[in-house]
Amino acid sequence: MTLYDPIARIYDPWSRSVTEDIAFYVEHALSSGGPVVELAVGTGRVAVPIAEAGIQVIGVDSSPGMLAVARESAAAAGVEDLLDLRVGDLAEPPVTERVPLVVCPFRTLLHMRSEAEKLHALRAARGLLEPGGAFVFDVFCPTQDDISETHDVWLEREPGIEELAVWNETTRTLSLTVRARDTQATFHLHWLSAPEWRRLLDQAGLDVEALYGWFDGRPYRGDEDMIFACRRRG
Repeated sequence: MTLYDPIARIYDPWSRSVTEDIAFYVEHALSSGGPVVELAVGTGRVAVPIAEAGIQVIGVDSSPGMLAVARESAAAAGVEDLLDLRVGDLAEPPVTERVPLVVCPFRTLLHMRSEAEKLHALRAARGLLEPGGAFVFDVFCPTQDDISETHDVWLEREPGIEELAVWNETTRTLSLTVRARDTQATFHLHWLSAPEWRRLLDQAGLDVEALYGWFDGRPYRGDEDMIFACRRRG
């Protein structure tokens, strides 16, 4: 059982309000022409809308429970033929195809604990790209306000679903616990600064074409959210 299996059935209700990134990733998918690989596809929150736009998606996730929900969502939307779901690790994706676009939404790369693990995942993403292909992902680096407003306080994210954020500024780790009824899971997210991400991307052979501060395309100016649009070098 993976970390996300226990909350697979409450993941969509928990993340119901997270919609701001969907149009952004759909637009990139359409521009690429597809197919698209989504790493950590989860329940298909982003992949299903991409498929609804007519783009083939190969989705990789380590959680069978999350993928089961994704299959149901794809069937309900009538796009199951456009969604190829595979169990696997985002750092060792079971994908032999080379594609024009790889995406990794919703801060998933922060599950990689160390810089070495992050670099390994970035190189794996690059390895899926055809020459000139793009890799787009989002992460965060919290501000002091972000930390002080949420640290060690249970908050109701959605009706009946609570989350607890415990921030460790020394190790730069967010421990996030999600609970609903008798279901609970805790994840550890490890953040980096924008310059540190740029250095790792350069080492991975990925050139940063744009760094946004939000999904509307505004430039990054040191706030919490970072959205990187990169291009395979060589």
